[in-house]
Amino acid sequence: MATLNNDQKLIKTIKSLHDKEKIKILFVCLGNICRSPAAEGVMKAIVDNAGDSARFEIDSAGTGNYHIGDLPDKRMRVHAQRRGYSLTHRCRQVRESDFDDFDLIVAIDASNRRNLQLLAPSVEAEHKIIMMANFADLATKYDHIPDPYYEGAEGFELVLDLLESACDNLYRLLRQN
Repeated sequence: MATLNNDQKLIKTIKSLHDKEKIKILFVCLGNICRSPAAEGVMKAIVDNAGDSARFEIDSAGTGNYHIGDLPDKRMRVHAQRRGYSLTHRCRQVRESDFDDFDLIVAIDASNRRNLQLLAPSVEAEHKIIMMANFADLATKYDHIPDPYYEGAEGFELVLDLLESACDNLYRLLRQN
């Protein structure tokens, strides 16, 4: 997580949440059918396993409107289920009100970060946008979570590996006092 050490704004954002009674996190990718619902499922499992689910509200959305109302991609659901994650989220598009409703808006890649920055209603709201890859120990050759949509099984497994690492690290940082 070397990137995190160099990003004072990110550290300040994370620390500002330590005393909150409830922390609300929104994971965002393009279509909300692979990466962001998987991040939602992984993070929910982490907080549930820690007995901390009452303190967190976790959701996901897409910057695009291609799959609204659909379940996540079947391939992602199958790979996630093999690891014990249930992806039952119904896809939705990110909306401006999400910047009021969530404390952290976690962009899965730079393209979605740019889209979120354009949607942010204020500079303060824009400060809520953070990059998922900043938290992944395994992301030594990735500065984003790659889209597995046009990949084979290895692509979905890689995404889950990266998300498990990133979500675990994000959770640990949010729990530090």
